[in-house]
Amino acid sequence: MPKIKAMLLVAGSVLATSLAGSAQAAEPADRCAMLAQSGRVAWPDPTTRIISAVGHGAEAAPAPRLPPGVPPMPALELPAHCDVIATMHERTGVDGQHYAIRFHLRLPDSWNGKFFMQGGGGTNGELGDAIGRLSGGAAPALVQGYAVMSQDSGHDNATNTVPARGGVSAFGLDPQARADYGGTSLRPTVEAAKALVAAFYQRPPQKSYFVGCSKGGQEGMMLATRYPDLFDGIVAAAPGFALPRAALAEAWDTQALAGVVRAKGEPVTLASLAGTFSAADGQLVRRAVLAACDKADGVVDGIIADYTRCTSERVLPELAKITCAGDKQDSCLTPAQLTALRKIHDGARDPKGKPIYSGFYWDAGWGDDGWRVWKTGAGPVPSINVAMGSPSLGAVFTTPPTALPEDNQAKLDYLLHADMNAEAAKIYATGDGFTRSAWQDIGSRSADLSAFQKRGGKLVVPQGVSDPVFSVEDTIAWYKEVDQRDGGGAAGFVRVFPVPGMGHCQGGPATDGYDAFGAVVAWVEHAKAPESLIATANPRSPWPGRTRPLCAFPKVARYDGTGDVEKAASFTCS
Repeated sequence: MPKIKAMLLVAGSVLATSLAGSAQAAEPADRCAMLAQSGRVAWPDPTTRIISAVGHGAEAAPAPRLPPGVPPMPALELPAHCDVIATMHERTGVDGQHYAIRFHLRLPDSWNGKFFMQGGGGTNGELGDAIGRLSGGAAPALVQGYAVMSQDSGHDNATNTVPARGGVSAFGLDPQARADYGGTSLRPTVEAAKALVAAFYQRPPQKSYFVGCSKGGQEGMMLATRYPDLFDGIVAAAPGFALPRAALAEAWDTQALAGVVRAKGEPVTLASLAGTFSAADGQLVRRAVLAACDKADGVVDGIIADYTRCTSERVLPELAKITCAGDKQDSCLTPAQLTALRKIHDGARDPKGKPIYSGFYWDAGWGDDGWRVWKTGAGPVPSINVAMGSPSLGAVFTTPPTALPEDNQAKLDYLLHADMNAEAAKIYATGDGFTRSAWQDIGSRSADLSAFQKRGGKLVVPQGVSDPVFSVEDTIAWYKEVDQRDGGGAAGFVRVFPVPGMGHCQGGPATDGYDAFGAVVAWVEHAKAPESLIATANPRSPWPGRTRPLCAFPKVARYDGTGDVEKAASFTCS
């Protein structure tokens, strides 16, 4: 760490000296352009080079690409800034493809002295917009004055996508590309970006923060466990820290749902899988779960705040009440549908019944549009478990890798024929040029946060209780392991905030708008540990604008018995 700080200071002095005596260079746009000149930055990694460095005045932000069905974001005005794109570790992989690690950095003219990294998502391979968008109504990090970085984790979807070998997952056939995706791209890009910050502003950042969800959450966990010296505060939302196991659980869930199709006497296709649970069926599931568990937190309000008490002993009798006695009707679920729900709830297991991945809590978001998009597919959108999960399991999360053609039926067939015992072993296997397993490369589920804790790091982990792909039950189990390892003191440096009703990173019948980033900054800089996050219901929820406290586990929000049930002030964490 002292060596890194010294290099950053050198980088700053190099640029400061080069600009001395130049009146034009005093302008941020001129200083931005000069960054691309040879020798302007003392790179920690000598393979680093700048592709472009362009100064921008205040301007509208580019519209982000959003998943189908997600409403567009409000227009955003960016401040004047220096926009840098750089690359490093350019090479040819064992699969013959050209690889590099690219990163994107925006340096605002009015800098607050701090650094922010935004996490990736899915299979990555996207450079990212380096704006640092945040939830809960908070202004993006760039607008707040942070220097903001994003990176592609060592492969480029525009050039490394091979339809015959897993599509965007084809990079998994190269051992180094898989390792970079898992986390080895983090340190070199962060250190290079900080060197750029120091060169541009002539001083290194005072504090550094990371925010990510899903694969970004996995990156946050990787930073906290393997690279604890890089960041002071981390928000690792819906962390995919057990990605290989969760990918195999996607196969388990698909096989469970295929049982519903076969019970109808139909072939299992993308279309028939999407027909296993209609939107109306999802509402039946939601109402049954609420009937079993809603009142446990003190008020019947459509939110199951006391989620750990929503057990199968409570829920299955309610589901039994709506089981069809004969043919399928709109008012009932078939026995095959209930069997599939129970298998999904209980979690992926090997043939001897040993858990492969955690199960899922029953919750009010089961069966909603977001849940179905992942598990079954909905409308024109195929099951994400199939479309993204299947090629990722084959090419990225198991050894030896299996390259699937870019055909959704082939992807579905791969999951349907996945043997839980054999595929689970491949998660931890090495060979065929892979000296490290997929679990070693990508898994970041470690209870050892001692180095991060020692340097004063703080970690905030929000996650939807109805997350259909990464189980909050697994995240809570991990937190208990951290707490046990630390002798009951985990809350001093890490806090988990389950979000009842919320799906994967957002959405669902939930209060899913909250400022986790503001909470971690207050914790790092003002020693104000977050007991709760005040959250607001999204416009597509049953109660737009409703507010609730999201309580740090193990506390849950309980109604005071007299206040307005639409207001967070009427609830306490206990």
